[in-house]
This record gives sequence, structure tokens and C-alpha cells, in this order.
Amino acid sequence: MRTTARRVGLSLAIAALPFLVATIATARWGDRSLWPPAPGAPTTEVFIVSHGYHAGIIVPRAAFAEQASRRGLSALGYLATRFADIDRLEIGWGDEGFYREAPTAESVTIALAMRALFRPGNPSVLHVVGVNGDPRAMFANSDLVRVDISDAGFVRLTDMLDATFARSKGSFMPEELGRGLYGTSLFFRANGAFHLFNVCNHWIANLLDAAGVPTAPVLATLPFGLLLDLEWRSGLVRLPPPPAPRP
Repeated sequence: MRTTARRVGLSLAIAALPFLVATIATARWGDRSLWPPAPGAPTTEVFIVSHGYHAGIIVPRAAFAEQASRRGLSALGYLATRFADIDRLEIGWGDEGFYREAPTAESVTIALAMRALFRPGNPSVLHVVGVNGDPRAMFANSDLVRVDISDAGFVRLTDMLDATFARSKGSFMPEELGRGLYGTSLFFRANGAFHLFNVCNHWIANLLDAAGVPTAPVLATLPFGLLLDLEWRSGLVRLPPPPAPRP
């Protein structure tokens, strides 16, 4: 039995080695001039939210309005106006068919997943949700990590985010695709093709990388890997669950 256990352990270690090598080889170590912010420097509070199989980023709506006004980011300015009187916006990117046809983990099918991951040229969408009040209260069953982004890092993050929105033909405005999955939400046409090596969590990692935060694309293939990397290398912590309601 001990010999068999050792063989199984050795086999698992050998199988895990390529994953470990790929993780280290592709890890991005961040930009110390952007993150972490200097003590006392102004920052923008964002949250990374994991819904189990999909991740999004939560950003203050007022910050979008300010960036749009100062730097002419038309898509973010449109969002700030379209979602007026909303505190924050949760934004996620993903495969159009998978995102719109599988709103929950329970609705995911093998056929949907295989098509999204392995068919080339899958069109993508952005899902934008209004978040009022404490994000922890709205996403009580999800994992959230708070990230304070420096001003210079936020400029780079919003540049990348604005560029992800596809524009309507002959317009500078983003192309709306209809109502979203929950709450006050909308789908928008996005730039970029979805596939196994470019999933929703990679998009979040790319935004964080633009802001100077260390990321690891291999780990970020799944949401829990994205959050684990933020905890391990950046020292960030998941928010505690909201208090249970009193009986």
C-alpha cells in the first residue's frame, strides 16, 4: 500500500510540474512605480468579485465620470450617464453565447463550455451591473477582494477598459445589446475573441496588470486562482462574509 501511495504521489507531482513551470514562467511581477500606491497617495478603490466560475471588477461610477470628462473616454462616459445615480458598476467580459445563455453555474453545459473554449473567433460581450451600497451586501455569496489602485495605475486600467467596448457603426458610443442577467444591468458588444487562453479571468488579470498589480495568467484561468495569486503575492485579503441577519 505504501509503495502504491508513493507511486501515486510521484505521478501527481510529475503531472503538476508542467503547470508549476508554466505558472512561474508566465507570471507578471507588476510595476512598483504604479502599485502598491505610496503611503498617503490618492487611490481608487476597486473590487475583484468571483462568482465561482466567472470574475468581474467593481469600480466607482463617479471615477468613470471623472476619467471620461478629463480624458475623453467615450464608453466610460456613456456608462456614467446610462447608470446615473448608481454608486458602482460591476463589469465582466466573456464569450457572448456562454455569458448570455449560462447565467449561473448550474446552467453551464458541456456543449456551451467546449464551444466557448475551443472554437476560434468567438464574439465577446461586456456585462455591466449597477451596484448601490456595499458590494459585500449585494454579492453576499461571492468572494470579493479589495484593491486600492494608484491614480497613474487607474489611468492605465481605464484606458484598457474603455478600449474593450466595441463602438456602434459610425459612432463613438458603445453598442448596447439589451438587458443583463441580474439587477440593473446591460450587455454591450466587446472587442476581443474568447477562447481557452483568453477567458474572463484573464481579462481581469490584464486590467490589474495595466494598473501595476502582479498577476499570473496561468493561475488566473480560474477565478479562485486569480484570487489566490492576489492573496499570495500582493498580500490582499478576501472580504469577510456579511453578518447573518438577526432572527
